[in-house]
Amino acid sequence: MSPNLLLVIIVGVLFAAGVTLLLERNLTRVILGITLMGNGVNLLILLGGTYGGPPIVGLTAEPAMSDPLTQAMILTAIVITLGMTAFLLAMAYRSWLLTGHDDVQDDVEDRRIMRRAERDQGLEDEDAPEPEAATQGEPR
Repeated sequence: MSPNLLLVIIVGVLFAAGVTLLLERNLTRVILGITLMGNGVNLLILLGGTYGGPPIVGLTAEPAMSDPLTQAMILTAIVITLGMTAFLLAMAYRSWLLTGHDDVQDDVEDRRIMRRAERDQGLEDEDAPEPEAATQGEPR
């Protein structure tokens, strides 16, 4: 059985909105992005499952049963999403208490490493001979 096109579009929209919100620097938007992506994963797992009768052997005459693994995976994904949401809510609350906002700031050490890399890149460019100076002494 092929998945419903509307459900596939909904999964795509949930993933796109989740990724867009995850790329923000505001922790509240990151929490919403994790939640949307978690719901998109749950729907995606549900779409990939097999359809059939009840997963109890002997209730129907045909041997085809539905796969209970998809239900177990969705329940596990719900628990993981809930744990991530609780952790991010605790981080956002702590950030709000310490700084008064929940924006993620640049790390001072990251900025120092970036300046050092830019300085090292500039030194390598200065050591290289300029193309005009290399051709000035040669006859044409």
